[in-house]
Amino acid sequence: MVTGSYVNGTKRMKTLFRLAVLAVPVALVACSSKDDLDEFALNDTPPEVLFNEGLALRAQGKLRDSTTKFEEIDKLYPYSEYSKKSLVNLAFLNYSRGNYTETVTAARRFVTLYPGDEDSAYMLYLAGQSYFRQMPDITRDQGVTRKAASAFTELVQRFPESEYTPDAEKKLRIVEDQLGGKEMQVGRYYQKRRNYVAAINRFKTVVVEYQTTRHVEEALFRLTEAYYALGVVNEAQTAAAVLGHNYPDTQWYKDAYSLLNKGGFEPSEDSGSWISRAFKSI
Repeated sequence: MVTGSYVNGTKRMKTLFRLAVLAVPVALVACSSKDDLDEFALNDTPPEVLFNEGLALRAQGKLRDSTTKFEEIDKLYPYSEYSKKSLVNLAFLNYSRGNYTETVTAARRFVTLYPGDEDSAYMLYLAGQSYFRQMPDITRDQGVTRKAASAFTELVQRFPESEYTPDAEKKLRIVEDQLGGKEMQVGRYYQKRRNYVAAINRFKTVVVEYQTTRHVEEALFRLTEAYYALGVVNEAQTAAAVLGHNYPDTQWYKDAYSLLNKGGFEPSEDSGSWISRAFKSI
């Protein structure tokens, strides 16, 4: 038999449970309202105030806090003049802190939004520098190195009079030398395994794309070797002739001449060869 006190107690428990359930959304709404009020209050802060606070923190050496402040401006006042200035600061601060991915993100966004702005040259320079500082050794994949080449090349072509262009040109020569060296490494790998066609393709890339690097002399010699091994004597003679014409006093030319001479041939340039045309186009 169920007593009246038990029934009444059960009703009270159910009532308290329902009240507790109802209280949860109310609490959530209260928290949400507070967050909304905080965000509204932050949105109400003038961008120039936030910007000056960011500059002050940067001057004090508080780079992390300064970065956060400029990120707030970019988020709260996108496409404003202060957001534009904040992107420049964000790229610089992240670069200073070694955050290269964030540097490139800010720099690329700036260049996309303000392609004709004078600070776009600086942004491209920071992007190139960020990739440059991450370049791996020559035995590894050179994807980052190619990105550095792309950024520096864009800077040099679009802003030839920029104060950052001379250093970009110096870095570009270093980058291209590394890319050419990588092609040579892979080409020698194929040549040792007698995959001469694959090797020729790599050496050809050096001659066509990285002709101003120190690797071009060896590339011409390796082309002489590879073409000669395939029995394509005409191209082997042309590679040796172009090598001798441009680098007559090098050991690479002496070795190429000796190789052909042993077979009864001499360097002889075919003006119709891609090798000859590649050098005449420079």
